[in-house]
Amino acid sequence: MTTTTTTPTDPARPPLSARGRWTVLAVCCLSMFLVGLDTTVVNVGLPAIGRGLEVDTRGLEWIVDAYTLVLASLLISSGALADRFGRRRVFQSGLALFGAASLLCALAPTAGALVAGRALQGVGASMLSPVALAIVVNAMPDPKERAQAIGVWASVFGLSTAAGPVTGGALLAGLDWRALFWINVPVVVAALLLSAVFVPESRAPRARRLDLPGQVLLTVLLAVTVGILIEGPRIGWTSPPALAGYAGAAATAAGFLWVESRRSEPLMDLRLFGRPAFTGAVVGAVAVFVALSTTLLLNTLYLQHTRGWTPLAAGAATLPLAVGATLCAPWSGRMVGRTGPRLPLLLAGGFVTAGGLCMIRLTPHTSVLLLLTAYLLIGIGFGFANAPITNTAVNGLPPARAGVAGAITSTARQLGSAVGIALAGGLAATAAPTDLARASRPGWLLVAACGTLLLLTARTPRPKNRP
Repeated sequence: MTTTTTTPTDPARPPLSARGRWTVLAVCCLSMFLVGLDTTVVNVGLPAIGRGLEVDTRGLEWIVDAYTLVLASLLISSGALADRFGRRRVFQSGLALFGAASLLCALAPTAGALVAGRALQGVGASMLSPVALAIVVNAMPDPKERAQAIGVWASVFGLSTAAGPVTGGALLAGLDWRALFWINVPVVVAALLLSAVFVPESRAPRARRLDLPGQVLLTVLLAVTVGILIEGPRIGWTSPPALAGYAGAAATAAGFLWVESRRSEPLMDLRLFGRPAFTGAVVGAVAVFVALSTTLLLNTLYLQHTRGWTPLAAGAATLPLAVGATLCAPWSGRMVGRTGPRLPLLLAGGFVTAGGLCMIRLTPHTSVLLLLTAYLLIGIGFGFANAPITNTAVNGLPPARAGVAGAITSTARQLGSAVGIALAGGLAATAAPTDLARASRPGWLLVAACGTLLLLTARTPRPKNRP
């Protein structure tokens, strides 16, 4: 389990200056931008990957979800490793592994090799997200400054996921799909150099033990659950393999809860879910990323398969989404720092709901203006969502538990991404290009429902800040 109270490796190191603290934040945000970008940048290139490697829609879902599943599974354990061996050391190891895995993806000769490379990318990314948050929280001792920093950190992650399709479309305009992975290498090199210079080493005063049984059970639970969602349309929802999958997921979930409730140092501190605000933040994190990943995948398939748009045009269509997130994410962070998370969460839920409802009558000839309006509304909602979710999760907790809360919400985000891809892919997997618009309508209802869920989470009681 991760913690955020740290003891510098060098006891003589003076406290960071204001410039030093915000420089640390900037370096961590660079790595988080990379993690978030790779969550969505591949989406717009899926048709090109499918043609290049001769893989169908279901195989493409695994290419996306191999990354998010591994990332979601290992986030909390990676934080525990950072507490024990040093946060900067694990952070840099994650960067190096992510860069190496990106090279493997760029060189992948088959779909299976690409799935394996994406999974390895997920391992490296898991060593960045919770560790970056722990570094940021540790560098910001003042509660108000910490709230602003968390807002910036969460906003950058949100911006990166929203910018993924635009970036991917631009890369595919002049290059092939392998450029989606080559682009990571120079960013990794820059982040490694900057972290070596500006990020101080730190550890937890008492490193917690790794919870291997909990880690194995969580990995199996996520893999089985998402695997059923991806393969269900192919094997049949009531087929014997599907029924076995349901039973296996239920048994694994029960085993995970039993193990975690009896360990002195569990992988996931279940007591946190006794706080309504924290539970609401986790539910909100899942909901907002289900909505985002569903939107991006349905957009890619609809515009490229049904309407025959190029990857660049399909990526450019999400510019309103990226602009909405870009403008509203930092605004949301400032609102959280001044007035708390409730108002930005209400705005997030309202805009996401409105965006989803715009698309529930989608046809092959729907007005481009309506499409762009829907993407803008969803982008605005997404921009408002991330900062209050992260702040709600860690606020009101002592510093030693804030890292755990942040890691769990990061896990929830990636789980939401994986579930959204699986559900949207299931709707589109068997639909002909001319029927894809009608087949995707339940997906847009799902997006609207996720927005409504955000509205409900905004009404949960909020704890007071603690230093």
